[in-house]
Amino acid sequence: MASPETLQKLKERFPEAEISEFRGQHRAVVPAGIVHDVLKFLKEEVGLALIIDITCVDYLYYPNAKDRFGVVYIVGHPETAERMIIKTFVNDPQPTLPTVTDLWEGANWLEREVWDMFGIRFEGHPDLRRILLPEDFQDHPLRKDYPLQGRGERHNIPVVTRDLG
Repeated sequence: MASPETLQKLKERFPEAEISEFRGQHRAVVPAGIVHDVLKFLKEEVGLALIIDITCVDYLYYPNAKDRFGVVYIVGHPETAERMIIKTFVNDPQPTLPTVTDLWEGANWLEREVWDMFGIRFEGHPDLRRILLPEDFQDHPLRKDYPLQGRGERHNIPVVTRDLG
């Protein structure tokens, strides 16, 4: 949960942020054009110096959804356990956001996972390549329009065997 001071600072600095609470967690929905500025503000001026997670939600079949993808950043304070959720939206055909690896090195692998699974590009990322699937894999399997049985590409993924002894 974010502190009242953090919420007040965020409202003053970014009046376009839509702040809400659900089950004790505060969330701010911000336009994609300012998400980097908001995260930089929370890290450098509020002290939420820990990137906890970056993930994505595909709203393709969600009723009344205006945007295709919601990208969710969870940041927190390592000593007080204060946390804040920042959410922004991007759309096809090229969903793109600025990288936050300049703020948190730990965002590197988190953004790579979102790229790999959902196809969200992070401009300025130092090494945006697949992290879970082979480099030549063409799709992003956590998109809602990706078939549950795949598109036949699974037969071409090499099997990795490990020596258990």
